[in-house]
Amino acid sequence: MSRSFHIRVPCTSANIGPGFDVVGLSLSLYLFLDVTIEADAPHKDPVLTYSGQGAADAPLNPYQNLITRVALYVMRVNDIKSFPRGVRIHVRNDIPFGRGLGSSGAAVIAGLLLGNELGQLHIDRDRLLDYALMIERHPDNVAAALIGGFVGSYLRELSGEAAATTQVPLSEVLPAYPDNASESWGYHPPTPPQGIGHYIRFGWAKEIKVIAIIPHFEVLTAEARRVLPDTYTKEDLVFNLQRLAVLTTSLARSPPDVHLIFQAMQDRVHQPYRQHLIPGLPRILASVTPMTHPGLLGICLSGAGPTILALATDHLDHIAETLCHEFAKEHITCDTKFLQVTEDGAQVY
Repeated sequence: MSRSFHIRVPCTSANIGPGFDVVGLSLSLYLFLDVTIEADAPHKDPVLTYSGQGAADAPLNPYQNLITRVALYVMRVNDIKSFPRGVRIHVRNDIPFGRGLGSSGAAVIAGLLLGNELGQLHIDRDRLLDYALMIERHPDNVAAALIGGFVGSYLRELSGEAAATTQVPLSEVLPAYPDNASESWGYHPPTPPQGIGHYIRFGWAKEIKVIAIIPHFEVLTAEARRVLPDTYTKEDLVFNLQRLAVLTTSLARSPPDVHLIFQAMQDRVHQPYRQHLIPGLPRILASVTPMTHPGLLGICLSGAGPTILALATDHLDHIAETLCHEFAKEHITCDTKFLQVTEDGAQVY
């Protein structure tokens, strides 16, 4: 007996100006899994193949690969110790690695859905978010990838035994797995506490389109977090809170108010400290504005960068050309993606 299914997970952009570690946006660039299960197949362990972004570097050992390790984690929490026999998984990835578009968050969500389907566990989405937050401690990307749309989220503070169980089986910065990693690695993982992640979906005006300018270099998440200060002034925190409160409503209003959105997308918490990691960013933020480029609503880093998001209603080609030209002054080439905000979130079909 055989069966097959497919998984599709969108890329995400976190922060969106002042929303550092708070908001995420689900976008129409995807990670796909094509899965078949043949119970009478000779191979016991899952067989992995890859195409697309990162294919040359993706580990094909299912006990080292992030997607299949997450799937196994979900199953083992639910007393299923091994993968079914005869699993084949082809991963087709369109999301660039290390560019601030949620590639690791998409892999985590793909692994959750894979484990849920392989184990036929019927775990609902709210509970799957708890699983995701045992692996990826920042909810902004994983919540947007799982739920879809423009999402605000937070992680509940835990205490006592519940806090102790959040020692994660996989962490945001993955440990090096041994070359001989096998099925025996990682039995008896901790069960996620109930309701550790909470989210709300905001609206998104239909007129607002997204341009992703993706430079041809990576910014490591660990480095992007290292450059942030340990403390902030009250003035800077109030600055961001005021703008975030306005931004989440203004992006849902039709027609969009360009002046309101542009000012509400300003940030003092992460972009000023990361701008030296992205050559040309200070000049871009200062010079490419709605006054110089009609149709533009605002520009921000996508996640930790180096990808830049431009929100616009018109003249998308001209805005994209300008941003690429600014990077070219730094001898950096870029890819351009014209994306839609996708409301569907991760899907199994």
